[in-house]
Amino acid sequence: MFDARSATNSQVIMFDDCVIMAGGAGTRLWPASRKEYPKQFLPLPAQKEKTFFHAALDRAFALTGADGARVIIAAGREHIPHIENCCAAYPKDCLRRVTLIPEPESKNTAAAIACAAVFAKLASNTAASGGLPRSMLVLTSDHIIEPEADFVKQTCELEPRIRQGGLAVFGIPPRSAETGYGYIETAGAAARRRAGVFTVASFHEKPDKATAEKYLQAGNFFWNSGMFAFTSDFILNEFKKNAAGVLAPFEKLTAPGAASYRKGKGVKILENWRGLDEAYHETEQVSFDIAITEKCRDVIMVKAAFEWYDVGSWDEYARLSVQSEKNVFSVGSSSCFVDSPIPVALCGVEDLIIVVRNGSDGGSPAVLVAKKGETQRVKEIVGLINARGPAEPPPSKDNA
Repeated sequence: MFDARSATNSQVIMFDDCVIMAGGAGTRLWPASRKEYPKQFLPLPAQKEKTFFHAALDRAFALTGADGARVIIAAGREHIPHIENCCAAYPKDCLRRVTLIPEPESKNTAAAIACAAVFAKLASNTAASGGLPRSMLVLTSDHIIEPEADFVKQTCELEPRIRQGGLAVFGIPPRSAETGYGYIETAGAAARRRAGVFTVASFHEKPDKATAEKYLQAGNFFWNSGMFAFTSDFILNEFKKNAAGVLAPFEKLTAPGAASYRKGKGVKILENWRGLDEAYHETEQVSFDIAITEKCRDVIMVKAAFEWYDVGSWDEYARLSVQSEKNVFSVGSSSCFVDSPIPVALCGVEDLIIVVRNGSDGGSPAVLVAKKGETQRVKEIVGLINARGPAEPPPSKDNA
């Protein structure tokens, strides 16, 4: 787990606020993930003792070691117990930086970032900071980034640049013609400001396979990591210009007082922020990319100098995992991945991904059986399940 001393004793430039986006519908890794238990709370594929969320916290703490720095977590109210449990493993020196903003409704990433930026502005001591805007970093909570030291080094180098204004986004060199990610089109090698930093020509939504192949061949397209850096003043001005319908409800909020918070396993939870429910009800539901990045005129892309994995499907999870044979019994089978708390027998099958949940984790029992290469369609399955409604309970003995 994260060592707080490595951050508090570090001399590198750090961010004032780090926002961790920890919402999500939990559809892509169903049935292990669900709406009330999304992917970020699952074990990492190769480090079962650590969750995706733990890894995100480690990164945030490493980047906010200075006095007065904050880690702001935006997550659904139903996720509060999971976040409390994850945070409980960290020392007090880390937890005193954390503020959890429980979202009363899921309104996509633009609302979460706007709310966090307003909170950062309202809760800041502007006199102590000399009136300077706070530098902010937005991190995802459900990705794998390694090595962490390379990510921290590159991100800290970015902080002085965004203090001059503008928005920065990390772009990932594509490893394949992936259709599950948005893409960033850069203006090309001639427009580089310096090594690894590019002018952005445009942002593109998730493409079809043929378009993704063209992006890969072009050489100036990158995967959009969903990680951004800016100052609080800059991003609030961008919301006012380009997404006023998202920001306006949050601008009605006033600075939260002591009574707005409660403590949960060492974490400050902004559970009673007056007006927050109304603000979320009124705000528009749109992604940060559509609301801001696609319209921003002052945006750069930083080419990632680290490895990044979205783990957006069971195919990717299986590829990164060290397969446990504890509950797997195989005869005449090959190239299968099994994630199950109970024994699974494989007879004469190949290239399958099998995920079993027996209800011991609090969710409904469910089983996924998919051919490798087809697990991106799990979201379709979840849609069918939600459309049909909950399964009927088994008949009782009285009615049997």
